[in-house]
Amino acid sequence: MSSSAGSRVVVTGATGNVGTSVVRLLSEDPEVKSVRGLARRTPAWSPPKTEWSAVDLGSDQENLAERFEGADAVIHLAWAFQPTHDPARTWRTNVLGGIRVFEAVAAARVPVLVHASSVGAYSPGPKDHAVDESWPTHGWPDAAYCREKAYLERTLDVFERDHPEVRVVRMRPAFLFKWQSASEQRRIFGGRFLPGPLARPELLPFLPDIPGLRVQALHTDDAAEAYRLAVRSDNARGAFNLAADPPLDAAVLAELLGSRPVRLPRTAVRSAIAAAWGLHLLPASPHLFDAVLRLPLMDCARAHTELGWRPRRTATEVIQEFLEGLRQGGGMETEPMRGRKVG
Repeated sequence: MSSSAGSRVVVTGATGNVGTSVVRLLSEDPEVKSVRGLARRTPAWSPPKTEWSAVDLGSDQENLAERFEGADAVIHLAWAFQPTHDPARTWRTNVLGGIRVFEAVAAARVPVLVHASSVGAYSPGPKDHAVDESWPTHGWPDAAYCREKAYLERTLDVFERDHPEVRVVRMRPAFLFKWQSASEQRRIFGGRFLPGPLARPELLPFLPDIPGLRVQALHTDDAAEAYRLAVRSDNARGAFNLAADPPLDAAVLAELLGSRPVRLPRTAVRSAIAAAWGLHLLPASPHLFDAVLRLPLMDCARAHTELGWRPRRTATEVIQEFLEGLRQGGGMETEPMRGRKVG
């Protein structure tokens, strides 16, 4: 918003992968007066102009409107990926907590709400061409992550109808990575004891080539810049796709890693994931695997033209940085992002 000189911004989920990048960029912006980061555990990390508040969105005892008083914008990033075996628990934090955030924005009369949706909110779509923001957002109902993201899209539809005075922006980024997120994402999706040093090209003589496995990626800092631009703009409303080129499939990754793609049947890979998940050996569920194979590729022209946003890094550069982070135990001094090298 052009009137944001001296603006005050509240960020939920401020200590995670996206939150740390958003808070850092906002703290460096001369037109932002202050940043309030909300997280379940306050960190030792202390960027300029930033104050922290301990808030658990999964608790209905929190008075969020008090936390939002006087804010010029709220950026809602908080999200719980685990436990995938207890979807009622993630629903309580992600959906009910998200609804509490939206209601508090209205109660505190915050003029701008920027919400972290996701490519995961989209209904199944094409892998051979990109779709724009008008593609349906009904998610993949069997995957809790997609179901919850899609539900909040519908909640925001009603919120925008009832509160036209609030400028609402929905970011729909691709998969987000950075060096510092490597340890957190290894724990969330691969498990605590998956050795990071295994992410060496010489230990990957082949890569599984699974039908439908073609996705997009983006550096977290590039996504954070889109959030900053959305706060700063007076006219940005609605949904924005965020992704970097090129789309990632087995052929692209095999060339990057010096491996060779080997075709594997989808059912065999899913069965292996389902068995490991059922035995609590793998945190990522087979339902999320099903969703990933169905996600559409996204056209990001709207973010380019209306926000003036373009990613600084290619998707292959993002993956290279992330793999280096896996090998080195990349992290930060916040509880979700703590670095740890296993093996």
